[in-house]
Amino acid sequence: MTPNAALARRWFQEVWNDRKDATVRELMAEVCDGHMEGGEVRSPADFLAARAALLAAFPDISVKVEDVVSEGDKVVVRWSATGTHRGGELGIPASGKKATFRGMSWIRFANGKIVEGWDSWNMGRLLQELEARPAAALR
Repeated sequence: MTPNAALARRWFQEVWNDRKDATVRELMAEVCDGHMEGGEVRSPADFLAARAALLAAFPDISVKVEDVVSEGDKVVVRWSATGTHRGGELGIPASGKKATFRGMSWIRFANGKIVEGWDSWNMGRLLQELEARPAAALR
Protein backbone atom coordinates (compact mmCIF):
# COMPACT_ATOMS: atom_id res chain seq x y z
CA MET A 1 0.00 0.00 0.00
CA THR A 2 1.36 3.42 -0.93
CA PRO A 3 1.76 6.11 1.76
CA ASN A 4 -1.03 8.19 0.19
CA ALA A 5 -3.37 5.19 0.04
CA ALA A 6 -2.72 4.61 3.75
CA LEU A 7 -3.51 8.28 4.44
CA ALA A 8 -6.77 8.01 2.48
CA ARG A 9 -7.81 4.91 4.42
CA ARG A 10 -6.92 6.68 7.65
CA TRP A 11 -9.04 9.67 6.58
CA PHE A 12 -12.16 7.57 6.11
CA GLN A 13 -11.69 5.62 9.33
CA GLU A 14 -10.77 8.46 11.63
CA VAL A 15 -12.74 11.34 10.11
CA TRP A 16 -15.98 9.49 9.37
CA ASN A 17 -16.12 6.45 11.63
CA ASP A 18 -14.15 7.70 14.64
CA ARG A 19 -15.35 11.34 14.24
CA LYS A 20 -11.88 12.78 14.93
CA ASP A 21 -11.84 16.49 14.15
CA ALA A 22 -8.09 16.59 14.83
CA THR A 23 -7.49 14.24 11.90
CA VAL A 24 -9.25 16.69 9.57
CA ARG A 25 -6.90 19.46 10.70
CA GLU A 26 -3.88 17.13 10.46
CA LEU A 27 -4.53 15.66 7.01
CA MET A 28 -6.23 18.53 5.18
CA ALA A 29 -4.21 21.52 3.93
CA GLU A 30 -5.24 24.90 5.34
CA VAL A 31 -6.07 25.99 1.80
CA CYS A 32 -7.56 23.26 -0.37
CA ASP A 33 -9.85 22.77 -3.32
CA GLY A 34 -12.68 20.39 -2.39
CA HIS A 35 -15.80 19.57 -4.34
CA MET A 36 -18.45 17.76 -2.29
CA GLU A 37 -22.00 16.90 -3.26
CA GLY A 38 -23.85 20.07 -2.33
CA GLY A 39 -20.93 22.41 -1.76
CA GLU A 40 -17.36 23.53 -2.08
CA VAL A 41 -14.70 23.15 0.62
CA ARG A 42 -11.74 25.51 0.84
CA SER A 43 -10.44 24.76 4.35
CA PRO A 44 -10.66 22.28 7.23
CA ALA A 45 -13.30 24.54 8.84
CA ASP A 46 -15.45 24.32 5.67
CA PHE A 47 -15.14 20.55 5.65
CA LEU A 48 -15.99 20.24 9.35
CA ALA A 49 -19.15 22.29 8.80
CA ALA A 50 -20.21 20.13 5.84
CA ARG A 51 -19.46 16.94 7.79
CA ALA A 52 -21.44 18.25 10.79
CA ALA A 53 -24.53 18.65 8.60
CA LEU A 54 -24.25 15.09 7.28
CA LEU A 55 -23.62 13.73 10.79
CA ALA A 56 -26.66 15.61 12.07
CA ALA A 57 -28.75 13.94 9.36
CA PHE A 58 -27.12 10.51 9.91
CA PRO A 59 -25.64 10.47 13.45
CA ASP A 60 -24.83 6.75 13.25
CA ILE A 61 -23.24 6.88 9.78
CA SER A 62 -20.58 4.27 9.13
CA VAL A 63 -18.33 4.38 6.08
CA LYS A 64 -16.66 1.30 4.65
CA VAL A 65 -13.71 1.62 2.28
CA GLU A 66 -14.34 -0.96 -0.44
CA ASP A 67 -11.41 -0.31 -2.76
CA VAL A 68 -8.43 2.03 -3.11
CA VAL A 69 -6.37 2.84 -6.20
CA SER A 70 -3.29 5.00 -5.80
CA GLU A 71 -0.82 6.44 -8.28
CA GLY A 72 1.65 9.18 -7.41
CA ASP A 73 -0.07 11.97 -5.52
CA LYS A 74 -3.58 10.78 -6.43
CA VAL A 75 -5.82 8.27 -4.63
CA VAL A 76 -9.31 7.11 -5.55
CA VAL A 77 -11.44 5.51 -2.86
CA ARG A 78 -14.64 3.56 -3.57
CA TRP A 79 -16.77 3.54 -0.43
CA SER A 80 -20.20 2.75 0.94
CA ALA A 81 -22.03 4.32 3.85
CA THR A 82 -24.94 3.26 6.01
CA GLY A 83 -26.87 5.23 8.58
CA THR A 84 -30.27 6.11 9.98
CA HIS A 85 -31.88 9.34 8.82
CA ARG A 86 -32.51 11.18 12.11
CA GLY A 87 -32.15 14.87 11.19
CA GLY A 88 -33.56 17.34 8.68
CA GLU A 89 -30.26 18.85 7.57
CA LEU A 90 -30.64 17.46 4.04
CA GLY A 91 -33.73 19.58 3.49
CA ILE A 92 -36.30 16.91 4.32
CA PRO A 93 -37.70 15.96 7.73
CA ALA A 94 -36.08 13.06 9.56
CA SER A 95 -37.59 9.82 8.30
CA GLY A 96 -36.06 7.31 10.70
CA LYS A 97 -35.18 5.19 7.66
CA LYS A 98 -31.99 3.18 7.34
CA ALA A 99 -30.15 4.19 4.22
CA THR A 100 -27.19 2.88 2.27
CA PHE A 101 -25.37 4.87 -0.37
CA ARG A 102 -22.15 4.47 -2.32
CA GLY A 103 -19.64 6.86 -3.76
CA MET A 104 -16.12 7.57 -4.87
CA SER A 105 -13.65 10.14 -3.68
CA TRP A 106 -10.71 11.33 -5.77
CA ILE A 107 -8.02 12.86 -3.54
CA ARG A 108 -4.78 14.63 -4.38
CA PHE A 109 -2.07 14.83 -1.72
CA ALA A 110 0.93 17.14 -1.36
CA ASN A 111 3.41 16.68 1.48
CA GLY A 112 1.07 14.28 3.32
CA LYS A 113 -1.94 16.64 3.18
CA ILE A 114 -5.12 16.66 1.13
CA VAL A 115 -4.95 19.62 -1.22
CA GLU A 116 -7.72 18.67 -3.64
CA GLY A 117 -10.68 16.33 -3.58
CA TRP A 118 -13.76 15.38 -5.55
CA ASP A 119 -16.63 13.40 -4.03
CA SER A 120 -19.21 11.77 -6.26
CA TRP A 121 -22.23 9.93 -4.91
CA ASN A 122 -25.87 9.78 -5.79
CA MET A 123 -27.32 12.24 -3.29
CA GLY A 124 -30.45 12.64 -5.44
CA ARG A 125 -31.27 8.94 -5.18
CA LEU A 126 -30.68 9.01 -1.44
CA LEU A 127 -33.07 11.95 -0.98
CA GLN A 128 -35.65 10.25 -3.18
CA GLU A 129 -35.37 7.06 -1.11
CA LEU A 130 -35.75 8.97 2.16
CA GLU A 131 -38.80 10.87 0.91
CA ALA A 132 -40.54 7.77 -0.46
CA ARG A 133 -43.64 6.75 1.41
CA PRO A 134 -44.27 3.11 2.34
CA ALA A 135 -46.46 1.31 -0.21
CA ALA A 136 -49.40 1.10 2.25
CA ALA A 137 -49.41 4.90 2.63
CA LEU A 138 -49.76 5.38 -1.13
CA ARG A 139 -53.11 3.58 -1.38
